Amino acid sequence: MNPQVSIVIPLYNKEKHVLDTLYSVWSQSFSNYEVIVINDGSTDNSLEQLSHCNDKRLRVFTTKNKGVSHARNYGITKAKAELIAFLDADDIWLEHHLEDLIHLYKQFPDCGMYCKAYNKKDGNIIIKSKYKNISSHIPWKGIVTDYFDSSLFNSIAWTSAVMVPKSTLEKTGGFDTNITLGAGEDTDLWIRIALNYPVAFSSKVSAIHILHSENRISNSNTNVRQFIDLDRYNYEAETNMSLKKYLDANRYSIAIQYKLAKNSNKATQYIKKIDKRLLNNKQRFLLSQSPFVLRLFFRLKQILKQQGILLSSFR
Repeated sequence: MNPQVSIVIPLYNKEKHVLDTLYSVWSQSFSNYEVIVINDGSTDNSLEQLSHCNDKRLRVFTTKNKGVSHARNYGITKAKAELIAFLDADDIWLEHHLEDLIHLYKQFPDCGMYCKAYNKKDGNIIIKSKYKNISSHIPWKGIVTDYFDSSLFNSIAWTSAVMVPKSTLEKTGGFDTNITLGAGEDTDLWIRIALNYPVAFSSKVSAIHILHSENRISNSNTNVRQFIDLDRYNYEAETNMSLKKYLDANRYSIAIQYKLAKNSNKATQYIKKIDKRLLNNKQRFLLSQSPFVLRLFFRLKQILKQQGILLSSFR
């Protein structure tokens, strides 16, 4: 009998974190699942750590290092279940995560993606996610009216808190392997799904995004990353203002990263494509600053975060 959910975990040099991640899976209140770990050519002791797990639901495959998108796609091909849940090897699930997703799926069976709310953790600091037009105080569950508008503060879909039917992935395609080093391969897939399917969401937090773990690909050198091609969605954005605003918010984020990396040419390329009327005042202000000033603001933001003051240019 096949499992109801296949959990795909890409693994690359996470020897200090992968067991905590797996223990959060073994602790789930819902148990009809399999775990597929794709060891993406790890060079540390990540693979050896898996020997501590003797759960029969664990399946491990090792490939040459081809990046997180290839690893996830490969894991999808090995999945026995119709429902695919994703989890990175340094993030954590609360014990009710899978059970919540299954309930969401049963209540809204025709959606292309099922998403749970998540918090971020940086050291001892918990950063609560906020979603536009969705209450963070009263638990909410349902089909998101406007995915792109609701994702302007924090994304409704985050990789370690998403479940997708395999049939959806077969129709929309998997993760784009041309996008490298965590530069938006997940965002690209969520856009494709949200353009073609309704998206279900529960605001009950059940996953933790660990920001302080080692070897995060999102910390890679900006100038060697291949970012998501946002222009491929320009046609749809002509008649979808929420999508246009969402794309420009992502262009803004990438432009800031290039400015911080002192790559003015790349930053300018992105800035020219932004309708600045769709940005808020903070974003327009930051976009006009020099790399030196931006780095000062970034350092100030980090200092304030340690004191419990959390700032964001997206709200």
